[in-house]
Amino acid sequence: MAAFITHQGLVAPMDRSNVDTDAIMPKQYLKCIFKTGYGGWAFDDWRYLDAGDVDIDVSTRRLNPEFELNVPDFQGASILLARENFGCGSSREHAVWGIRDLGFKVIIASSFADIFYNNCFNNGLLAISLTPEQIELLFQLAAEGLQLTVDLDQCLLLLPDGRQIAFQIEPKRRERLLQGLDNVATTLLQRQAIQSFENHHRSSHPYYFLSLR
Repeated sequence: MAAFITHQGLVAPMDRSNVDTDAIMPKQYLKCIFKTGYGGWAFDDWRYLDAGDVDIDVSTRRLNPEFELNVPDFQGASILLARENFGCGSSREHAVWGIRDLGFKVIIASSFADIFYNNCFNNGLLAISLTPEQIELLFQLAAEGLQLTVDLDQCLLLLPDGRQIAFQIEPKRRERLLQGLDNVATTLLQRQAIQSFENHHRSSHPYYFLSLR
């Protein structure tokens, strides 16, 4: 997982509340067993005018011109802005994979569903909660095009006019993103302690391992 320290990008405003994981990644794509390549299916029912499935080439489908992320001014955006309760619904991690593979590095909302929020950090996607008033300010600025700098080291959003918005991230989550550590990499930091425990356990309880010989 790549380390996240600072990021500057265009903000794409999605002026919706309660965006659920089924809208982010519909159920027909959950049959896939890989963890990448979901970007073409993210927000599928909103993004396209025709129905899709895993065996349909997304390049042949008709885009919905009224969907926020299809607006030409927001193409190439890497920061997604939404309102409260983003990522509600089922626990499908595919929703985070889709947003990440669509090119987003940061999601900013006034609140997130807990499981979706955890999945974001487990997959290198920074999820930032702000007050409704701060969210409203960003929506006003994003309507005219907003390039925002996200500084995770200082926990600041830097606006083009020099204003700053502070945000909070739980220290352990922040440190893991700064170092680019996912769950497996974090566990492997303790490999020496794990190996020592296994060696001690094997020597002190040899009868547990008789069947392994």
